[in-house]
Amino acid sequence: MRIIHIALLTIMTFMVATLPSKAIIVVDVNQGHVNPLPIALTNLIGSDQAMTASGSVQQIGEQITQVITADLERSGLFNTIDPRAFINSGASNAAAPQFANWRSIGAQALLTGTIDLIEDGRFQIDFRLWDVLAGTQMTGLRYYTTPNNWRGIAHVIADTIYKRLTGEDGYFDTRVVYIAESGPYLERIKRLAIMDQDGYNHKFLTDGSYMILNPRFSPVSQEITYLSFYNDTPRVYLFNLESGKSEMLGEFEGMTFAPRFSPDGKKVIMSKADNGNSDLFSMELSTRRITRLTKHSAIDTSPSYSPFGRFITFNSDRGGSQQLYVMDNDGRNIKRISFGTGNYATPVWSPRGDLIAFTKQTGGKFYIGVMRPDGTGERILTESFFEEGPTWSPNGRVLMYYRKYPYDNRGGGGETQLWSIDLTGYNERQVLTPLDGSDPAWSPLIDRYN
Repeated sequence: MRIIHIALLTIMTFMVATLPSKAIIVVDVNQGHVNPLPIALTNLIGSDQAMTASGSVQQIGEQITQVITADLERSGLFNTIDPRAFINSGASNAAAPQFANWRSIGAQALLTGTIDLIEDGRFQIDFRLWDVLAGTQMTGLRYYTTPNNWRGIAHVIADTIYKRLTGEDGYFDTRVVYIAESGPYLERIKRLAIMDQDGYNHKFLTDGSYMILNPRFSPVSQEITYLSFYNDTPRVYLFNLESGKSEMLGEFEGMTFAPRFSPDGKKVIMSKADNGNSDLFSMELSTRRITRLTKHSAIDTSPSYSPFGRFITFNSDRGGSQQLYVMDNDGRNIKRISFGTGNYATPVWSPRGDLIAFTKQTGGKFYIGVMRPDGTGERILTESFFEEGPTWSPNGRVLMYYRKYPYDNRGGGGETQLWSIDLTGYNERQVLTPLDGSDPAWSPLIDRYN
């Protein structure tokens, strides 16, 4: 099943074999402060005469390069060289570049490529990534896509570059679902919204007639789970992105909230509150069979599975204050893992399995941090007046969250914004949204091949 509706895309290895690379360039994503890799990105060469509904082929080629440039720059790992410094950028993609020209302007990596409109109305895009220092080709690929999917192809190419130069999967060809907020601070309208990770292709999924909270992507299908206050009754729902339809996950006594999918997409885990107490439950989506996982007089909430579904992390006040816990996926062997100062909440297991992100409140401030699943190695990445709701990029290298600013004494201000930061605690950036934004959730990489 495709993650989103997309144009038909095929991929094949570029006709000219990739030369063995003796590359000495590498981006170490594990460092604290990274010196960005200088990379030159030339416009894809196309025909000015060929036109599509989206513009000329040459214009689309330039726009694709602009999207790739923006993706790589936002990662904080790459320094894209100003095209005005290029000595010669118009060489054919079939020929090796004049490496001396690119070395002279400080480039260590180089992207060249072409874009053509073929007879069936699709684009054929060929690109090559070069190691300028070694004078060799690092990779070369060919893509086919319809003209209205050019932004998606740009993200795919950026992911390819990221992986080739860092050794890790990229995260650019992804989407983010979040809560779009508007209106007076005592009467906020909260709508479900979705966009590409760079803010483009924005769309509201609900009309704001009822409050939406806690959206989460399915890891394997085109579905989102969320909390809705439809008819003033808090319930967990599923939203199908293909059909635009939603359905409630069963009738429960009490309130259900904080939903999240299992890694295989077959279950939803959630909290259910009744008489002032909340415990954790899981539901099989195919049968709607419910399994109770915790039974305690404390408040257990915000569950998140480990990447392979063997363990669950959650927060609870069962120890007297709000702390993080880990247990087996059947509710056994519950262990507390947070022992620092303050209250801990909203734990989210990294897709890599090595870390758990969390929100922490202490000393009148909020913090976003990470720790190992056994509670060791706690690191704070960012702090502010109020910030919460971390979500991982699919490669486990970047966190997105939301930050709220205080209101003034007349009820002004109080903006709510999405932000991102990399795992090292550097490269903090605001994620722009049309309205105020909160509670983001990152999608997996989009599957453009099925």
